[in-house]
Amino acid sequence: MKRKFLALCAATAALMVGASAAQSATTLETVKARGKLICGVSLSTPGFAAADDKGRMQGFDADGCRSIAAAVFGDPDKVDFVLTNINTRFQALQSGEIDVLSRQTTATFSREASLGIDFGPTVFYDGQGLLVPKSLGVASARELTDAAICTLPGTTTSQNLTDFFRTVGGKFELVVFESPDENRAAFYSGRCEAISSDRSDLASIRAVANNPDDYVLLPETISKEPLAPAVRQNDSNWRDIVSWSVYMLMAAEEKGITQANVDEMAKSEDPEIQRMLGGADELGKMLGLDNKWGYNVIKGVGNYAEVFDRNLGEKTKLGMTRGPNTQWNAGGLLYAPPVR
Repeated sequence: MKRKFLALCAATAALMVGASAAQSATTLETVKARGKLICGVSLSTPGFAAADDKGRMQGFDADGCRSIAAAVFGDPDKVDFVLTNINTRFQALQSGEIDVLSRQTTATFSREASLGIDFGPTVFYDGQGLLVPKSLGVASARELTDAAICTLPGTTTSQNLTDFFRTVGGKFELVVFESPDENRAAFYSGRCEAISSDRSDLASIRAVANNPDDYVLLPETISKEPLAPAVRQNDSNWRDIVSWSVYMLMAAEEKGITQANVDEMAKSEDPEIQRMLGGADELGKMLGLDNKWGYNVIKGVGNYAEVFDRNLGEKTKLGMTRGPNTQWNAGGLLYAPPVR
């Protein structure tokens, strides 16, 4: 009996040690052992995350995932995309189902302070707006008194609308749908006079309509919506990797480094470019990555301007201008800390 008891104790102790070791593994260790990144994206938002006709995930957020995979593995394609519901996106991150959330998510105080997550840098400075049919004949959100407004649950949209209409002395009816497809379909069919979301999302909704010219984005921006990737708390190394993968895209644009010229720019005598591309100071070791991690990010996905232009820019269906997402030295808010 005593031997069985001791054996049981030993087995239990071994299981506890194994569980403790698994729990203590950093996200970077887990991702490297798995051999790929698991990245949470939206269900279907053209321009940000949507599968093309070959099944390949395309979009601004998807490229954000690829930049992290390139930093970790030297290969932007070592990533699996998990489609996350707007109501369960944070649970997917908290539970470890995904390694990073890259999903048009607004960084807010309450989310960072109460959900066990940390946000990385703002990748897109956005704000909530309203999209209406041109036939409605309104030129301002102030004219939407008593309008039915379509939106999704689990967002800050409702509170922002309430605050806005309280300020202008109007009322509205909120019509909530569970999925982006239902939300869009209800708006297109006339169930609502307006649809409200981040202006970037509204640009996507307008772009995929049968007749995009039938809809107009009203001029008001009624909130601040800094969109940022999110990671689990208490893993500062992983947060650094995600943050600096983003910063590398911004810094590359500032320095004029592109996907096409990165090999030539690696010969530059600019000391910061040398550090960015792995030619000096071995900064990669500080992150637990190869010293050419920055080179790999740029070679894999390009710089911030390239990512923006091919997914959201004026030559795409979304037709968006950079606006506040312009570099700081050109009057915008985009700013990467020094790479040193």
